[in-house]
Amino acid sequence: MTPVQLRALGPTVGSALLLAAAFAFQHLGGLAPCPLCIWQRWPHAIAILLGLAILARPSRGLAALAGLVSLAGAGIGLYHAGIERHWWQGPTTCTAPDPGAVPAGELLDRIIETPAVLCDAVAWSWLGISMAGWNAILSLILALLWFRAARAAD
Repeated sequence: MTPVQLRALGPTVGSALLLAAAFAFQHLGGLAPCPLCIWQRWPHAIAILLGLAILARPSRGLAALAGLVSLAGAGIGLYHAGIERHWWQGPTTCTAPDPGAVPAGELLDRIIETPAVLCDAVAWSWLGISMAGWNAILSLILALLWFRAARAAD
């Protein structure tokens, strides 16, 4: 194995474990994902595929791309965590509307259109950090590991 391949193993396995944990929380723990939770899964899936490609054929460029993908995943996680903490407004398709800001007739329509799992509700947290927050932190660490792999000698 080349240094790039060796250094790509860690973040590839890391993304696989995070994705497996998300599915375990959903299917074993009964925590249905909101739309932003689903968005957070995609960067991990892409990083896993890039990691497998690197294992098949070493490429520093693919490692850098995986780092950018993981960085995007960290951004989505931070965005979602901010919505959960009400630091900023989330998409109207997955957050509860402010009842005072919406006319009564439109409020019922918006409630009916909103999915059952809301993006601004914390389903699980540990040490005061939600799953979205942990995903942001761990995705940032994975991004750093990917960039380290991209700097490895061929």
